[in-house]
Amino acid sequence: MTGDVWLPMPPDEIEGLPDALSYHFYDGGEDGEQAYPADPADCAFFTVPYLKRSSVKVGALPLMHRLEVVQTLTAGVDDVLPALPSVRSGVHLCNARGVHDASTAELTLALILASLRGVPDFVRDQDRGRWRSGFRPALADRSVLIVGYGSIGAAIEERLLPFEVADVTRVARSARIAARGPVHALDALPALLPDADVVVLATPLTDETRHLADAAFLARMKDGALLVNIARGAVVDTGALLAELTRGRLTAALDVTDPEPLPGDHPLWHAPGVLISPHAGGPSSAYLPRAKRLLVAQLTRYAAGEPLLNPVLVTG
Repeated sequence: MTGDVWLPMPPDEIEGLPDALSYHFYDGGEDGEQAYPADPADCAFFTVPYLKRSSVKVGALPLMHRLEVVQTLTAGVDDVLPALPSVRSGVHLCNARGVHDASTAELTLALILASLRGVPDFVRDQDRGRWRSGFRPALADRSVLIVGYGSIGAAIEERLLPFEVADVTRVARSARIAARGPVHALDALPALLPDADVVVLATPLTDETRHLADAAFLARMKDGALLVNIARGAVVDTGALLAELTRGRLTAALDVTDPEPLPGDHPLWHAPGVLISPHAGGPSSAYLPRAKRLLVAQLTRYAAGEPLLNPVLVTG
């Protein structure tokens, strides 16, 4: 481990980093034009800057001839994967599993509760000085289906249970038994969708999950069901969802969209029964301390030559 480590936060603000490594701060700057802090050819451990444009995230990778580790600060790695053919063989890609669990699960619950209880309508009525009451669906006694049962999906379930939901059904790429009960495989979705009042998408974006929520998927959801997407926008077929929203058969709460950012003239903004947040699941006050803890743990392992946390793949 003689190469440099690039971090997207000042190293002196991260307590506990191993002294044996050489650190450089690089996050692209506010305008994305920050000069490289050192010769990229000497970088061995690259931490992908968070919430930055693509050129900042992966632009230097082809220049990093001694690269050994690419560490994301997101759970998903779909924005990094296209750049990996430009790096040498043997580079470890690791994600940030666990860093965004609390924050994303919190927002998921907020979106579900706001959508069911009509909070967007309350805000619009407040702006107009209009008092309107009435009955709204509760989360209590509802059946929830979580599609994508990794650490974020499990964190969502833990936060659902105190709200007295009727049941939680879990789906992941393959079937298994989790601490809370059985996890069904993706191919079980057609049989499970008709019974769910709330469907939460928390799956990574892969070839298998792109447009997973297509017209057939949405058609199998029960009338009046709520679709919540905190995964990636392309997990949902936007055109198919718009058709269901326009008909008024389904409602939706979307923290991610396809396209993203959503253009101002896109019809999804004004579709009935939709609540949209601007990919706000991860960026909260919970992010930074958890990201720092991950980096300290990962770099301690790296410096000691120990197996890395959260491995996704090795190039080549």
